[in-house]
Amino acid sequence: MKQEYVINELKPGMYIAEVLEQSGKLKIKTQGVVSTLTAIKTLNEKGVRRVLVDLSKSKLEQQDNSEQEETIEPAMPQLTAQAAKPVSFDNEVKKAATLYDEAKSIQQRAFNNAKAGKAIDTGAMKDIASDFIDSAFRNQDALACMTRMRMKDEYLIEHSINVSIIMTLFAKHLNFERDIIEQLATGALLLDLGKIGIADSILNSPKKLNEQETTTIQNHVNLGHKVLSKSGDLGEISLEIVLDHHENVDGSGYPNGKKAEQLSQYAKMAAIVDSYDAITADKIYQPAKSPVNAFKILRNECGTRYDSELVAEFIKCMGIHPVGTLVKMKSNKLGIVIQSNH
Repeated sequence: MKQEYVINELKPGMYIAEVLEQSGKLKIKTQGVVSTLTAIKTLNEKGVRRVLVDLSKSKLEQQDNSEQEETIEPAMPQLTAQAAKPVSFDNEVKKAATLYDEAKSIQQRAFNNAKAGKAIDTGAMKDIASDFIDSAFRNQDALACMTRMRMKDEYLIEHSINVSIIMTLFAKHLNFERDIIEQLATGALLLDLGKIGIADSILNSPKKLNEQETTTIQNHVNLGHKVLSKSGDLGEISLEIVLDHHENVDGSGYPNGKKAEQLSQYAKMAAIVDSYDAITADKIYQPAKSPVNAFKILRNECGTRYDSELVAEFIKCMGIHPVGTLVKMKSNKLGIVIQSNH
């Protein structure tokens, strides 16, 4: 059963089937559960006025009095345009840090739910992906900097968040439309969901994996795709990212051994970004390599694992010394790159 609602009538748990009316230049094509009041406020601030709610897919729960009494003031239409205006690194970096921490909390909750056999809140993932895009358009350097501030023992959580952020920047660099970027960023957030069923002894093994362990690791792709396909509210591009991010252009990848002509541009982008972040991460079984060395590895494997033209564009997008990179000056002082210079 579908019913029309104005934005200030929405409640957490409602499933948005379609945006019916929106002001502002950036058009939102949202589908999924709005999980929090913050998410509803974000839609309101982006100019969303009326939506179509599918009550059969909604997950309404009894709210406490404080939430019931909270109201959402209508946003002025011009706020949407203002939010897209560029701001300085200093103005955006605190927002980007808060957003990154929020993404980690949502990601951890998704992994916990998956382990417990509960439904994944893909709506929350879409909301975070949308927020990544907003931050990137305000100042992409601030968000990019977050991907370099790593915690060694949180690789599984941080990796997919970093891939989502970098995919956002890459897609922005290639001038993709917003709804495409949102699907790419959402799919990237979920690409390692299938790893929750794999023992830590295998995921963090310091030794080379045997054949059985390698097969177990590779099965995370099909497992994650199977779980997410049942959600029914993820776009085709998001699901494609989950399924094909380990495929190689020469057909040597997994799980289906697809070749270049069978892979979309999106899947080829995901393979590059996923590998780049993995190479530059410090893990138990592998020390981190510098971005420059990661670029060399990507270039050396063009034509076998990666698409040559996309690798070249990716390096242009990131810059030889990406934002967040620690550098040593001629004066022997250490500094962090905070602005890209193409």
